[in-house]
Amino acid sequence: MTVQYADQTHKPQAAITRSQQGEKMSRDTGFEALSFVHRQLDGLMDPLIMVDHFTMTEPTFGAHAHAGISAVSVLFEDSTGSFRNRDSLGNDIELAPGDLYWLKAARGAVHDEAPTPGSRTHALQIFVNLPAAQKLDEPSARHVPTAEMPVIENSSHRVRVMTGKSNGVVGATPPALPFTILDISLQANGSFTHRPDPGDAAWLHVIRGEIEAEIDGTRHRLSSDAALAAHGTDEIRLLSGEGGQAVLLSGAPLREPFVQKGPFAMRDVDQLAAVIAAHAAGELGTID
Repeated sequence: MTVQYADQTHKPQAAITRSQQGEKMSRDTGFEALSFVHRQLDGLMDPLIMVDHFTMTEPTFGAHAHAGISAVSVLFEDSTGSFRNRDSLGNDIELAPGDLYWLKAARGAVHDEAPTPGSRTHALQIFVNLPAAQKLDEPSARHVPTAEMPVIENSSHRVRVMTGKSNGVVGATPPALPFTILDISLQANGSFTHRPDPGDAAWLHVIRGEIEAEIDGTRHRLSSDAALAAHGTDEIRLLSGEGGQAVLLSGAPLREPFVQKGPFAMRDVDQLAAVIAAHAAGELGTID
């Protein structure tokens, strides 16, 4: 069980940047991932709890519950086939390459995702914390097909605005708090600039190739096995000499204590115990 208290970023200060190393993990023969967890950064990942950058070629985890968080699936366009998404809200959707699915689990929902036979899914699974005031909400979800995502494109870059906004371009609104997810592809010698909303935290990870981030005039080389968190910056400029792809996640830190055990992140130990008991009793729903 992890207990997370208020982080160190609530004081007015210059931009903070810190990198974190991903942990390699695999399961059976059909799942490999690079996993990033909030405890590595002492609160600097807030509102993120965990991000898995993974490839999956066969069913791996089976139906499982979430509570107190949003579970967000971001499929990259180089995925093949489809990724079947089912949940206890009654949704049964075959996600296509490039799609996004946002499950606001809130007081509890059961979820199952797996590639269909012969498919290869290349994706992120993002766990976004919910504020205490939303942890007992009714679960809800939103599917955003890739065709509905606006694209910022020129000879230097191609950026899919999966949710949120960048450079005046507005994407889908998540069923929780405002949050921006950008899938950024840079051409050789390309660049792209994103200006987070005041107070937002940003998290960057390279998907392929090589990319640097310029933050407050300082260059940071982004390793493909690491991520970079940034707080208090007005502008993030990504650059690439040879071309590459990165994701940028940006949202307002919650700066609230929470208690986590596995897929549950609740306000306190009593609320956590209650949701664990509800799951054991089958009260978080089922997938038929």
